[in-house]
Amino acid sequence: MTRPHVVVVGAYGSAGVAVADRLVEEDVRLTLVDDGDPGGGLCILRGCMPSKEVLSAAAHRFQARHDHRLPDDPPGIDMERVVETKDGHVADFASHRRGAVERMAERGNVEFLHETARFVDDRTVAVGDRRIEPDYVVVATGSTVNVPDLPGIDDVEYETSADVLDATGYAGESGIVMGFGYVGTELVPYLSEAAGLSLTVVEHDARPIDEADPAYGDALLDIYEENFDVRILRETYEERLEPTDDGGVRLHTDREDGAATVEADHLFLFTGRRPNLDGLGLANAGIDPGPGWVGDTMQAADDDHTFVVGDANSREPILHVAKEEGHLAAGNVLRHHRGEGLVPYENVHHHVIFTGLGVYPYARVGHSKESAEAAGIDHVAVTREARDDGVFRTKDAPEGLATLVVDPDDGTVLGYQGLHYHADVMAKTAQLAVEMELDVREVPDRAYHPTTPEILDGLFRQATDALEGDG
Repeated sequence: MTRPHVVVVGAYGSAGVAVADRLVEEDVRLTLVDDGDPGGGLCILRGCMPSKEVLSAAAHRFQARHDHRLPDDPPGIDMERVVETKDGHVADFASHRRGAVERMAERGNVEFLHETARFVDDRTVAVGDRRIEPDYVVVATGSTVNVPDLPGIDDVEYETSADVLDATGYAGESGIVMGFGYVGTELVPYLSEAAGLSLTVVEHDARPIDEADPAYGDALLDIYEENFDVRILRETYEERLEPTDDGGVRLHTDREDGAATVEADHLFLFTGRRPNLDGLGLANAGIDPGPGWVGDTMQAADDDHTFVVGDANSREPILHVAKEEGHLAAGNVLRHHRGEGLVPYENVHHHVIFTGLGVYPYARVGHSKESAEAAGIDHVAVTREARDDGVFRTKDAPEGLATLVVDPDDGTVLGYQGLHYHADVMAKTAQLAVEMELDVREVPDRAYHPTTPEILDGLFRQATDALEGDG
């Protein structure tokens, strides 16, 4: 059997590196392509790593301001230092990523090309001035900012999440936020706390966090409106934008009350991301990136020699998912070459959003109560308020709640959901319980007081009581 030649387009990103890392030890000829300058991938350069950096600075101020035991004025935030510190760390992270790719390129079976790639036809990829005819292509080009097609948007200035991460201050006092998903829920309190902006947020639904049970979206709204200078317009849609005479922005919405028109000094677009496929020439390869264009095996529906991983496939744009998809796709390339059956990607839902500046993060692993109901799964769900566990009060962070979903017949843990202090820390424990299909009645009831995982022990006890007919 001949050695397959695999081209990875987007080799600096998390998904691309995962593909290369899996294939580099195999009997494969590997060509890694990336035109990033500097290279490093979205998460490192403009995504989850730098965003957590800046959130941490605002979280320190929020906790000082929020604590009635600290009566003096809260400290200010030097946004220039925040950005300088962030840039230094990002440079280190990106250098480490590039170093990993460069070390792979030193191997005899690997070549790295710092160029832009595009399909010429279904079996040829142009990389710079070269034409390459590989056996397989793995597309790992990530995502780009989604700018909504809204009348007037080309007439106003706006900032994306990348701009916010580099901002060292803002003139003016107010802002309009379009987009209240993962990015918006993380950056809205940052702009309020660090930049001192008064914000009006447009929320299309009755509450944020689509994957959460309604109580969680409602709790998040309460936390934001009570603790930050934020007004959230629920069930509202944007209609058109226009500049104001003083250099600001005016947004017209579909509301029938006095909030139909909103004016502010700044406009922030946190309207999500779309697959970064522009210029890739997919049509030349006969590939249509429409609904369902990438299957569970990460193969393009129109070409079983093209695999698409990470944000580029629009399936689930989450860092850890991108890595898992990359490893799986690499294995499937090898299986396909050997004529073996391919393995589908199976994902247990596992997300963390650093809402509330990361002081009140949201986490979900496995099923929520609502998703279990939608799937027709018989279940028992128990919920605790964070303030019911004394440890949260002693840490002066009593807001939020947590839910455990279990199977009523065998006690299997089906899911965990939390919006509270240290909810992100619970995610790994919840993952083990869900993916190992543990019986909640057999999970050790042992917290080390005063630690916040005590809320998990409370949920375990409540679920056990419910199964035994005591709850």
